[in-house]
Amino acid sequence: MKCKFSGEKIKPFMSFGKMPMANGFLDKKNFKREFFYKLEVGFNKNNYLFQVNNHPRSPHIFNNNYPFYTSKSKVMIKHFKDYFKWIKKFYLKKDSKIIEIGSNDGTFLNHFAKNDNEHLGFEPSKNVAKFSRKNKNIRVINKFFNYKNAKKLKKFKKQTDVICAANVICHIPDLRNIIKSIDFLLSNDGVFVFEEPYLGSMFKKVSYDQIYDAHIFIFSLHSVKTIFNEYNFDLVDAIPQSTHGGSMRYIISRKGHRNISNRVKKLFNREKEMKLNTLSACLSFKKKCENSKKNFRKKIFRLKKEGKKICGYAASAKSTTALNYCKIDHRYIDFIADSTKEKIGKFSPGMHIPIVSIKHFRDNYPDVAILCSWNHKKEIFKKEKKFVIKGGKWISHVN
Repeated sequence: MKCKFSGEKIKPFMSFGKMPMANGFLDKKNFKREFFYKLEVGFNKNNYLFQVNNHPRSPHIFNNNYPFYTSKSKVMIKHFKDYFKWIKKFYLKKDSKIIEIGSNDGTFLNHFAKNDNEHLGFEPSKNVAKFSRKNKNIRVINKFFNYKNAKKLKKFKKQTDVICAANVICHIPDLRNIIKSIDFLLSNDGVFVFEEPYLGSMFKKVSYDQIYDAHIFIFSLHSVKTIFNEYNFDLVDAIPQSTHGGSMRYIISRKGHRNISNRVKKLFNREKEMKLNTLSACLSFKKKCENSKKNFRKKIFRLKKEGKKICGYAASAKSTTALNYCKIDHRYIDFIADSTKEKIGKFSPGMHIPIVSIKHFRDNYPDVAILCSWNHKKEIFKKEKKFVIKGGKWISHVN
């Protein structure tokens, strides 16, 4: 295994076994042709990057039918509204130029458009890019954000005041290309602001389902600082976020242009206490994952033996890792309910559990529902109060 940033040889410290595409929801006729790969993770002790080993190429992941729309979640709609207000307060000028990497359905970028900022989104998935143009009236390029495409943006060269992203940079294997592109576009006093699932939160919650084909890296402050320093950038601030089960907002600027906040120093000290800059923390996480798998399987088998009807709720990418790692298939789970029309009527990746509508869930309440999108539990619990009133029980593999 080679580090995707430095090229150094590193050893995988854990394998999750044979894994399908996290968002590879499929028809029954395609079961025999389903794509699998070996999901392994490694850690580079020199740049502190936690990363997957072999991963499918991006076109397998971000294609014409990417099944995730930000606007499907009220929590994420509110989050991006607040995210915009925060950027506006601290970094936005009236004539600021904005670029969003991975603009999805335009939920976030739309706020900048309404603020009359010159803006541009990069979105590789055709269906969501088309949706954002049609429904949000924003400028979007249906391409990957990389140096080749950045060089074509002459009017944004060294003039982009804010480049932003949310749960995107961890998807991109060539971090050097991304940083080079940011360097080409960012103004002297501009900022690159991005949010990603946080390594510290994942280790604490043992939320190993954050690891799948699209999540090539899980970042920490140590890793972000190290890789950006190499290109003359500073990590000037970092703000913990509750999204995706525990994320971090990183603020990057050109070296020497902004003061480094006290919050960064405090968070660095906390990471050292957690040993996030060491392999030993990864090995401890591995043991916790194995125990979590063992306990979750026991719980499911016991409930099934008791004659309980079990289903899943929210056919998330995360659930693909959890269900395949724990080998919980259609023999144990009757169905997974979801609100995304592109998934309904299909089967879950690898375990081939039927995906049904939320209406089906409400018409056929199970005894137990697995919270597959545990990071959205507040929103889900609010929507599905009746399930609990009727005697239903929620369970999750995450602490």
